[in-house]
Amino acid sequence: MERFSLSPVEIYQSLRKYRQLIYQMTHREIIGRFKGSVFGLLWAFFTPILMLAVYTFVFSVVFKARWHGGGDDQNKADFAIMLFTGMIVYGIFSECINRAPALILGNPNYVKRVVFPLHILPWVVLGTAIFNALISFFVLIIFFLITGHSLTSSAFYLPIVLLPLIFLSMWLSWFLSSLGVYLRDVGQTVGIFTTVLMFLSPVFYPLSSLPEKYQLYLKFNPLTSIIEHTRDVLILGVVPNMYHMLISVIISMFIAWLGFAWFQKTRRGFADVI
Repeated sequence: MERFSLSPVEIYQSLRKYRQLIYQMTHREIIGRFKGSVFGLLWAFFTPILMLAVYTFVFSVVFKARWHGGGDDQNKADFAIMLFTGMIVYGIFSECINRAPALILGNPNYVKRVVFPLHILPWVVLGTAIFNALISFFVLIIFFLITGHSLTSSAFYLPIVLLPLIFLSMWLSWFLSSLGVYLRDVGQTVGIFTTVLMFLSPVFYPLSSLPEKYQLYLKFNPLTSIIEHTRDVLILGVVPNMYHMLISVIISMFIAWLGFAWFQKTRRGFADVI
């Protein structure tokens, strides 16, 4: 029986070895989403623009929501920028997690008929999610500049802030894609989980707006600190504590390795189940 490496070094080596294949599959998936449509890749820009407009109208006009500390005269653009930033971060995570349970089940040919590095499939999904996020960030920055705001130097810390998000997404992608092969109910429950998680993360509100006794519980949600730090560096001009960021990156890398090890340990039974 074939043995698959559980070493954390294998993650880096396979990523380097199959980088061209990952790029090609990611490119094919992105193009495939818009193939045959009249506007093509322009839909990648239309969607975040539409969502930015809808969320702004619903929350700041219909519900008259205000960001914590903002009065009645608070600029609706400020609220939109804060909200949309949280949605981008959440979007990367939710896209990876929602697609993970069907990742192996949806590609039976890769399991049975050919020798294929199955563990790179979550990287393809992550690549697609990051592409969508980059488009959304571009739309956000354009909106940012149009409304009279200016980017600060702290925005350069954004990739570092998002590193824990990438590793956490990969952890759950490896874990759920494997678990989904053996337990088909996973695909049904993950959608519910991500919906609940959206409201239990500071996407539509800042953490500081909650009573202190609830803030503690939300801090156990890993998305909380990532969303808050993203707003800090991109909008508020706050430089993150690099020591805390280093700890977060190391912990998230370790957790990602656990997901990878689980995937490698269980993948030997995929062909029998599928």
